[in-house]
Amino acid sequence: MKAPRIFLVAGEASGDQLGAALMRALRDACPKIAFAGVGGEAMAREGLVSLFPLADIAVMGLVPVLARLPRLVRRIDETARAIVDLAPDCLVIIDAPDFTHRVARRVRAARPQLPIVDYVSPTVWAWRPGRARAMRDYVDCVLALLPFEPQAHARLGGPRCVYVGHPLVERLDELTPHPHNRSDRRSLLVLPGSRLAEVRRMTPIYGETLEFLLRERADFDVVIPVAPQMEEALRHELRGWPMTPRLIGQAEKFAAFRAARAALVTSGVATLELALAEVPMAVAYRVSRAESLLRILVNVESIVLPNLVIGENVMPEFLQEKATPRALAAALRPLLGESAARDAQFVAFSRVRARLLEAGRAPSARAADIVLEYASRGRGA
Repeated sequence: MKAPRIFLVAGEASGDQLGAALMRALRDACPKIAFAGVGGEAMAREGLVSLFPLADIAVMGLVPVLARLPRLVRRIDETARAIVDLAPDCLVIIDAPDFTHRVARRVRAARPQLPIVDYVSPTVWAWRPGRARAMRDYVDCVLALLPFEPQAHARLGGPRCVYVGHPLVERLDELTPHPHNRSDRRSLLVLPGSRLAEVRRMTPIYGETLEFLLRERADFDVVIPVAPQMEEALRHELRGWPMTPRLIGQAEKFAAFRAARAALVTSGVATLELALAEVPMAVAYRVSRAESLLRILVNVESIVLPNLVIGENVMPEFLQEKATPRALAAALRPLLGESAARDAQFVAFSRVRARLLEAGRAPSARAADIVLEYASRGRGA
């Protein structure tokens, strides 16, 4: 039997990591499988020859997207044409819906029988819920990372959606604190964000938050994990801080999580990492003035992933004008000591872990099985 051909399209760095893990799992299940597509360094290490550099399309936020719109349009056209010409057995689009979904719609119009699997659900449960129903026209199955997403798609009239599990569950051994970590945690993790705009927006706020905390206690160290490409910008923002934090690389990140007493974090996947590492946290987020105008479209009671996973707002969050240094310091004080608020988060962490493990098998292996299921349907499409 002819080996299946899978075309994968990732749109940014986290999608590249997901795509690489999926490629490994697909190859384990079907050693002669063939790949083509768009990806980054991680997918290249698995043998993918990308149509173009991932940096051409890895942009986030309204203003950056508009600035690079002509190039993005060209890359969408180029990708869609390559898929149509190759006629693979299945197309897998990975996150980055502003790019990947446009590609998928064009491919569906040209090759209606080609199965299309979307790895990572757009946040239809948070805003623009009409996207779920619209996806039925060009997506056959959504592979969800979060356990509540299949129910959300069913409620909103979206395509088939299967919870395959979050990739973090494959790293639980690295995240889970050892018994000796639990009693002597004294560091405060500060995570300003993974994008340059977030770092510039949140770091000054966090510095002022530390000023409030240091007025009452100084028995904690501050640790900031930083990616190499963000270090220069972060050091620039840290010049006004009341103390010098310890910067660590990504290789040390999870060890720092296991040893941390509490965390001040910008909303994102890091909140889920902290929950699995059992680090009590206060969460903040601010966006630009233009983006803040879209808040009226958001229809969830929390933007913190652990809160969404368990359906209860246990981890405190401070958004936009509520993300003030005084408010954040007030939320962190009880977390640095012994308190009911701290205990409540530990109970919530156990619930988060249990829910994320509901899928059972390794997420990438479960995702690979579903992709191969659709590839078998797509022969000759």
